[in-house]
Amino acid sequence: MKTALVCGAGGFIGHHLVRRLKREGFWVRGVDLKLPEFSPSDADDFVVGDLRDPVLCRNVTDRPFDEVYQLAADMGGAGYVFVGEHDAAIMHNSATINLNMAEAARLSGVQRLFYSSSACIYPLRNQMDPNNPLCAEDSAYPADPDSEYGWEKLFSERLFLSYHRNYGLPVRIARYHNIFGEEGAWTGGREKSPAAICRKVAAASDGGEIEIWGSGEQTRSFLYIQECLEATIRLTRSDFTGPVNIGSEEMVSINQMARMVMGIAGKQLSLRHIEGPLGVKGRNSDNRLIAARLGWAPSRPLVEGMSITYHWIAGQLAGKGL
Repeated sequence: MKTALVCGAGGFIGHHLVRRLKREGFWVRGVDLKLPEFSPSDADDFVVGDLRDPVLCRNVTDRPFDEVYQLAADMGGAGYVFVGEHDAAIMHNSATINLNMAEAARLSGVQRLFYSSSACIYPLRNQMDPNNPLCAEDSAYPADPDSEYGWEKLFSERLFLSYHRNYGLPVRIARYHNIFGEEGAWTGGREKSPAAICRKVAAASDGGEIEIWGSGEQTRSFLYIQECLEATIRLTRSDFTGPVNIGSEEMVSINQMARMVMGIAGKQLSLRHIEGPLGVKGRNSDNRLIAARLGWAPSRPLVEGMSITYHWIAGQLAGKGL
C-alpha cells in the first residue's frame, strides 16, 4: 500500500487532500496543530503537533513516504496577511516549518515532496493594473512581493529547490491562486474573500447591503478545491519540478464576485465600499506552463464552486441560528 504524509491536514486544503488520497487507497498520516474543524479526518493516523518542532518533524517522517505534501503555514486572508500585525509570526512560523520539513524529508528518503507556494510571490509592479496582471512563472524576478507572506513563500521555494539540487530531494512546487470551497474558514478573520462574501450575503436580508473593502474593482481569480487537488496530485506524480501556477484564468472583480453570489442566493443587495486591507490591484493565474507540462486546466466555471461554497456557508450560519 502506498503511503502519504499530509502536513497541514487540519486545514482546508489538507483536509480535502487526505480525503482524496484515502479514496485512492493510500495509507495516510496527517499532522497539524489542530484537527479539522468541520468534519472528522479520514487519515489513518493523525498527529496533533507543532511542525515548528524539528523533533516532531523527524518523528512524523519515520518512513520513506511515497508522497509528502507540505501545506502547513501561518496564513489567512487579506484581513490577516496585509494588516502588518502578523508579519513576524508569518515569517518565523512558516519558515521554521519549511526548514524542519525539508531536512526531515531528506533524512527519511521520501519519494516525492510537494510544497504549496503562493501567487503572493509575484512582484507588486506586475499587478498594478487590475485588467492586465502579469503572473507568468518566469516573471517572479526581480523579486518584489507585496507582503511578508509572499517573501516567505519565495524563500521557501528556493529552500526546497536547494534541497533538490544539493541532495536530490524530489520536490514539486506549485503557486496556488486563491483556493476556495466548502469546509474552509468562513469567519474569525482568517477567511478569504469568497468565504467572506458568501457569509455576508447569506447573513443579509433581501434588499439590504453588504460591505466590500476598497472600490471592489480589484481583480482576482479563484480555484475550487477539487480542481486544486487534481492539479496538485498530477504535479506531484509528474517529472516536472516547477514552480508552476495552480489556479483559474477566470478573472473577476470583487464586485462581480459579490453579484455572482447574490445571484446564487436569489437576493438583491447593495454594496457599501469601505476602507480595508486590499493587496494588489489585479492578480490572475497564467496557466500556459501547466497546460504545456501537465495538460491540465480547470474543468468547471467559477459559479459552480461558488454555489457549492455559498450553500455550505449558509448552512453553517443557519446551524448557529444566525
